[in-house]
Amino acid sequence: MRAIEADGVRIRASRVAGERTGRVGVLVSPGGERSFVTDRGAADSLRAVDLPASTFDADLVHLPVYTLIGESLAVAGRRAIELGREAGALVSLDLASVGPLLSGGRAAAVRLVRDAAPDILFATAGEADAILGGRDPSRLAELAPLVVVKRGRGGASVLTREGGRRVVFDVATSPLDAPDTTGAGDAFDAGFLMSWLSADADERARPTALRRAVLAANRAASRQLALPRKELSL
Repeated sequence: MRAIEADGVRIRASRVAGERTGRVGVLVSPGGERSFVTDRGAADSLRAVDLPASTFDADLVHLPVYTLIGESLAVAGRRAIELGREAGALVSLDLASVGPLLSGGRAAAVRLVRDAAPDILFATAGEADAILGGRDPSRLAELAPLVVVKRGRGGASVLTREGGRRVVFDVATSPLDAPDTTGAGDAFDAGFLMSWLSADADERARPTALRRAVLAANRAASRQLALPRKELSL
């Protein structure tokens, strides 16, 4: 927690008596891809009343799709979006993982994203394919005005709207090789959002600002992948 605070992050935590701390087991394949075994523990007990409105007085509220799945946690996630909107914040959503995303079926997943009405939607190519059922990836633009599809070594695709028409373009980035990609997606989101928010509102829809944001995202992911990791050999 001290390391996070040293990076300028303000932590607002709520403790739940009698509940286990959430845990995640990360299994990494030889190619660097990973899968998670999760026990969300106390995280599932987060309630809407635990969210002070002042915390959401921000430029943007970012959520992974996990936050909108489950009983109590989903209510809290939706409340976070409401509080952000009331404060004038934008909302970004990351599809995060195919398993939880499609736990209720593809139609339910699409409805979940539509209900969240994100201003920005992040997805990997696999997540985009899963929620669309193999249809044209550009249809993600029906779910958010700005979509960023992360393609690993293939860079990223950006889908946006300009003057009432759909604009799709790819951004090439420096290929990243890593034995463990854990955290790279979240770092990518953070790098993109920090760069994109630094642009003027009128510039944010322009390809130049979007390309710059993707490159910033790639640099953030690169730094994350360069961090030393403690791993158990199986």
